[in-house]
Amino acid sequence: MAYHQKISSASFGPDFLWGVAIAAAQNEGAYNADGRGLSIWDSFSRRPGKIKGGAKPFEACDFYYRYKDDLMLVKALGFTVFRFSISWSRILPEGMGRINKEGIAFYHKLIDECLELGLIPYVTLYHWDLPLELQKNGGWTSHQMLKWFTRFVTVCAEEFGDKVKNWIILNEPMGFTSLGYMLGMHAPGKTGLSNFLPAVHNAALCQAEGGRIIRSLVLKANIGTTFSFSEVMPYTQREEDMLAAKRVDAMLNRLFIEPVLGRGYPHVENFPLLDKLHLHNKAWKYIERMKFNFDFIGLQNYFSITVKHNPLIPYLHASEVKATTRKAPHTDMGWEINADSFYRVIKRVWLYGGVKEILITESGAFFKDELVNGVVNDEKRIDYFQQYITAMLKAKKEGVNVNGYFAWTLTDNFEWSEGYKARFGLIHLDCKTQLRTIKNSGYWFRDFLKTY
Repeated sequence: MAYHQKISSASFGPDFLWGVAIAAAQNEGAYNADGRGLSIWDSFSRRPGKIKGGAKPFEACDFYYRYKDDLMLVKALGFTVFRFSISWSRILPEGMGRINKEGIAFYHKLIDECLELGLIPYVTLYHWDLPLELQKNGGWTSHQMLKWFTRFVTVCAEEFGDKVKNWIILNEPMGFTSLGYMLGMHAPGKTGLSNFLPAVHNAALCQAEGGRIIRSLVLKANIGTTFSFSEVMPYTQREEDMLAAKRVDAMLNRLFIEPVLGRGYPHVENFPLLDKLHLHNKAWKYIERMKFNFDFIGLQNYFSITVKHNPLIPYLHASEVKATTRKAPHTDMGWEINADSFYRVIKRVWLYGGVKEILITESGAFFKDELVNGVVNDEKRIDYFQQYITAMLKAKKEGVNVNGYFAWTLTDNFEWSEGYKARFGLIHLDCKTQLRTIKNSGYWFRDFLKTY
């Protein structure tokens, strides 16, 4: 099925990277197969009320057994990049110690299949699925985290570095530290500053150290890490709302990228939440250890956010004014659709200075599309991609070195605490039968990339 194209992939040039992204915990399944250890999501999903519909990631998309078929779909849709993550507990079941040979063999087969099909593998080292055994000893809050992460990255680099040259160290560190160690909404379900602040600091150290390890062990490596960025706008121009937006922006957007760039943790006046992290800024060794000269920054944007002052909210003293309340265009997740904001976010990251290249390592939307007579007519998703890709092209034409766009995601999958209800895929998944059906948005990409 052909669609009218508002833009052409040819406009981006022949070297622009078009890909899709998945994650091990959301796609692989086979949670207890071939020696894999449990992850924090295997445990968290067993807790009543934590995952919508009582969903569990045990089978997920069965990618572990169906990876060849799924990679053929990636190829058929015209993509040239396949981004996936490595399950830490599949190769190191206890997080440290012994290496699981069956897990290593699986990723070798997956990488080899990518290369055989002409797909460039982009490997994410940590996409939120910490081994459960490490969480029992504190997880990301533990002072041993850097040692554990060093072991994991070293094994991956030594095993796969001759085949894989493109590496992503962490996926959205603000996501897994805030949702998992502050708000308790994601695995491992911890709450409070006593968990959040050490998790943040350890993640900041690990993302830089991971880069250094890959640099030292992988010849001609192309190394990045990913950050979620959301433009934060005040609900009114009143000073209290504008200050609230600055506080939220510091947490959502600045907290991890500024240490990478050698600036230490961000400063915001009269924001006590950051005071304990600022103590690390006074120690030069920490500023240096959190800094790494990445080859690219992965930018992931799903929504803009509007906030207002709210003294009842701890620490931030801010609350969101939802897109649905403001009657703004939004996805079925309630997230605002704002391609102009996406453009401004790309420009902002580039204007930081010190960023060599930007890749949009995730971009996509959840809409309540349905399979009807073998067809998923998801026109809203197609329109979303058209808007956002057009905004990216505008930034590129204005001199931003943005050189890749990876759609989230290939198939509908286990979407964390949303379970299997929130469908972001270009391919519809029947969770009971594992039947894949290409959505019209998938066909849109196929046609869009024919000019590529």
